[in-house]
Amino acid sequence: MAPRNGSDFLRMAMCGFDAAVAMAAGSFYFWCLPNLAFAYGIEYPLLIVAGGLLLPAVGEMFGLYEPWRGRSVFSMFGAYVASWVVTVLLISAFLVVTQSGYIYSRLWMGASALSVLAIGLLARGALYSYLRRLRARGRNLKAVLFIGRPENVEQVRSRLASMPYAGYRIERVIAHDDEDRVLAEVCRMTSEAAFQRSFDEIWLSYPLSHGNTVKTLADQLIAVPVNVRYFPDLSDVRLLNHRMAQVADMFSIDLNYSPLNGPARVLKSLEDRVLGALLFLGFLPVMLGVGLAVRLTMGGPVLFKQYRHGLDGKRFKIYKFRTMRPHDTGGHTAQAKAGDMRITPLGRWLRKTSLDELPQLYNVLQGRMSLVGPRPHAMDHNALYKDLIGAYMQRHRVKPGITGWAQVHGLRGITEDVSDMEKRIEYDLYYINNWSLGLDLKILLLTITRGFVNDKP
Repeated sequence: MAPRNGSDFLRMAMCGFDAAVAMAAGSFYFWCLPNLAFAYGIEYPLLIVAGGLLLPAVGEMFGLYEPWRGRSVFSMFGAYVASWVVTVLLISAFLVVTQSGYIYSRLWMGASALSVLAIGLLARGALYSYLRRLRARGRNLKAVLFIGRPENVEQVRSRLASMPYAGYRIERVIAHDDEDRVLAEVCRMTSEAAFQRSFDEIWLSYPLSHGNTVKTLADQLIAVPVNVRYFPDLSDVRLLNHRMAQVADMFSIDLNYSPLNGPARVLKSLEDRVLGALLFLGFLPVMLGVGLAVRLTMGGPVLFKQYRHGLDGKRFKIYKFRTMRPHDTGGHTAQAKAGDMRITPLGRWLRKTSLDELPQLYNVLQGRMSLVGPRPHAMDHNALYKDLIGAYMQRHRVKPGITGWAQVHGLRGITEDVSDMEKRIEYDLYYINNWSLGLDLKILLLTITRGFVNDKP
């Protein structure tokens, strides 16, 4: 499976916990209250399951499962209470509309709902307290690369030392009075840290009078796929449509905040799993036929496997049907060209119809790819273009896709020069910045009408 970080694990654990608590509370009172378990059939169990699944779904809408680091316990409690209230209102509205409220015991509904509220708040308070103590002992920390003026370094260090429970540590510092020296060091760092790095976030701290320096640094740091936070003096700040955040009691402006977060990420994940499973089953006979044809005409292996960079620049293994004869790559991925002798006759037809891409539906079910997103490029191509195109690595802020906005507009196949790749990146970034479920469905429909047939090798 694709690697997950601690925040993703905690998010999934809390979603499951909320659902389990809601179902357990409803079941407990169902069996404990007199006559309920014997007087009714399936109505109570159905409402128990529906309520258990609805609570975490509503919680996603209120940011209940966003990372807790740097958040106040009261804001977390508020998000849970709001989620609980909306869940209760939605269930009540459903019962009124369906005129089925008379079936359910008011005592059972009240006791179950209040128990869910109490247990959820107590569990969150206990976990919040435990994580604070854990981080105060130097564990579960996020490493920070700090960029700024030398005097600002000590201020931030002092603030973090006074709040060890915040969960951050300064891992690396780039701070000089000579700003040209800072820019040169940052330029070297971005080249080294595009795919592997020792820090989780980048913090900038400059006075507002140094706006040109911050702008130049932001342009450089766009090549590193991590959150970049700017900690300015906010007395005269302009947000410029960037996300505002509060971390360790300090305000920041996230300069390149990934848009696919919270409810949007859950919705896209649901789209990938549901549609991906349906498409995988629908194309399974075709994939079996293509696999047999590859085996009979080319021998083994049937699948072409290669590591690519995915979400946040992490590696994953992509699958395709093999279309080329065995050959020595020499450690370099040479793009296929017209009349390429490495491509077999069957492979040429598979490429033309895009049927060689079908095994990537398995990558979608693994959670390593999406149905729609920027196409994953060969790793050595990423290493080349990240230095030639400033915003290139921002396409790795979302999962790569089987099809994408660039592909349905004909930007696929071989790239003759840098301008071809720049155009493709422009379309990829448009997709990321304007994502919606409707846009994904539009791209999937366009893929059917003009995305399968490929005239390029």
